[in-house]
Amino acid sequence: MKPVAVDTNVLARLATGDDAREHRAVVEALATRPWRVFLTVILETEWMLRSRYGYAPRQFADFVEWMNGSGRIHLEQARTACKAVAYHRAGMDFADALHNIAQADGEPFLTLDKALRRKADKLNLSALPPG
Repeated sequence: MKPVAVDTNVLARLATGDDAREHRAVVEALATRPWRVFLTVILETEWMLRSRYGYAPRQFADFVEWMNGSGRIHLEQARTACKAVAYHRAGMDFADALHNIAQADGEPFLTLDKALRRKADKLNLSALPPG
């Protein structure tokens, strides 16, 4: 069966189960049809789970790794998503990790964000000040 693309609110309901009726509907939908999750939906889901539900990086990383290993959920650009999740688990903001990973080999990543540069240095990633 062809996968169906899912929205952030579906993933949030799956992760949190905060509405029992909707959670049941989401679980049933996953059981009947495989899902495809866009990288942008993963990014938005991290923001939602962190800002609205207080998810820690470890919790979000566990959720993404579970999705990736579920056999029912296909993550768009799964290697990129999982690499960003690993950097997020190690302390980097998830969006910043995605930005840094997206750069081409050897291409500098310029930022004015000093905290991002410090975290990138610790992870042997490239984040440079302009100029």
